[in-house]
Amino acid sequence: MSKITIEVDNEIAKAYREAEPEKQQKISMFLNVMLKKAIRPKPLLEVMEEASKQAIANGMTPEILESILNDKD
Repeated sequence: MSKITIEVDNEIAKAYREAEPEKQQKISMFLNVMLKKAIRPKPLLEVMEEASKQAIANGMTPEILESILNDKD
């Protein structure tokens, strides 16, 4: 894997830096899947379905996703 730098809102950057390493890893997995899909020109629904399947295969559960989306810390 390679590292890249992307610009995000200050609030997102702060939340990511303060997150536990396990949560950072889950976010990284999620973003990796989404970025892979974004660089290929496919219909949005197909991209979303593939991203969902890959995220599940990598251990993402609806509960984990919900906790990431609802976490205000």
